Amino acid sequence: MSPIICFEHVSKRYQVRRDQPRSFRDLFMRLSPRRQAPAASSSALWALRDVSFEIHPGETVGLIGPNGAGKSTAFKLISRILPPTTGRVEVNGRVAALLELGTGFHPELSGRENVFLSGALIGMGRAEMKRKFDAIVDFSELEEFIDMPVKHYSSGMFARLAFAVSIHLDPEVLLVDEVLAVGDQAFQQKCLDRIAGLQCEGITICLVTHAAEVVRSMCTRALWFDHGRLIADGSAESVVRQYLDKTAAAEAKRLATEAVRLAAEAEHAAAEDAPKEPGRRWGSRVVEITRVDLLDAAGNEQTIFQTGRPLVLRMHYRAHRRVSPPIFGMAIHRQDGVHVCGPNSAFGNLRLPPVEGDGVVTYTIPYLSLLEGLYHISVAVVNETDTETFDFHDRLYAFRVSNHDGGVKERYGLMTPGGEWAHLSLAELNTAA
Repeated sequence: MSPIICFEHVSKRYQVRRDQPRSFRDLFMRLSPRRQAPAASSSALWALRDVSFEIHPGETVGLIGPNGAGKSTAFKLISRILPPTTGRVEVNGRVAALLELGTGFHPELSGRENVFLSGALIGMGRAEMKRKFDAIVDFSELEEFIDMPVKHYSSGMFARLAFAVSIHLDPEVLLVDEVLAVGDQAFQQKCLDRIAGLQCEGITICLVTHAAEVVRSMCTRALWFDHGRLIADGSAESVVRQYLDKTAAAEAKRLATEAVRLAAEAEHAAAEDAPKEPGRRWGSRVVEITRVDLLDAAGNEQTIFQTGRPLVLRMHYRAHRRVSPPIFGMAIHRQDGVHVCGPNSAFGNLRLPPVEGDGVVTYTIPYLSLLEGLYHISVAVVNETDTETFDFHDRLYAFRVSNHDGGVKERYGLMTPGGEWAHLSLAELNTAA
């Protein structure tokens, strides 16, 4: 079967101009004989370098990679918005592209007029667009606003109309570049359902998205781009896993660096001659938390944990004198400051003996119910009546929760309840009763 899209050693270079005038005043100053400014300079930015791949009819392919990797440039080459600098791009079919919200829309024209304009831009006659018009408006759910100039549309309304137009232009290739991230949840799901319908019709679909689960669930294949180069090309599951493993390693390195910085900050705050830092750490230091470890089930230090797997918090302490049974506690905060939980040893019915010298207290979470995101941990030790704070570390320890292994099939919200779904017909329910 002949490919519907073919890239052969494709490279794309942009000229980035620096120091060019940004206003008439800047231009006037440059031309002034009394004050000659340096001439504008430019440098080359290679958005793609020697990229080769083929996509065959009916495939659904996800393009993944960090921002600036070259994914959107590849889409613009497929849609013929841009020519390649070197190499050959061949596309054998009608392309409908959602590269940016409302690409091709004129802001002064109404939604109705832009629908017909979009059809004209790809060579569809007015009569044909009239036959499709009602279906486009019905899908977009914008009948009330269809005669309003699109300059007054919200970004979500733009997304609705742009997607509705694109899927009704009878494309042989549909390009979708991140626009599904705009709009309400119900509309996003409606778009995904429609894409699934187009897959069944044999339409070739290319997606750019940062949602790994969308690529896994919808795509048969994935292309991983990084710094303009094609890093991997294979099954969606294997390529997404490679990409997430690399990003997880980079994130773990960043969090480890952050942990070292925060630990140094806490140590500085604990020094006797250092000024107090009530925003990060405080307390009498009669009992001092000297070190905090985040461990996996095997006892290895980690900064990234999987939903549904264990997390062990280990607090090292030093009691500078004998203290009657203290209470140790911890709290988890989401990155935006939301207080997720705050267990302590007293709530957990652990009564410690009087402490003196060094020791270790652990708190084990056998099933981490948090969903993906960045979280911070606070730790504290107080006296047995909770009237004196010995040591409090306020959100000094960061960790990330990931679910890239697909073990937990949930994406929305803060945590997973770990429940199980079941189904019974009414007859089975009556029999069971």
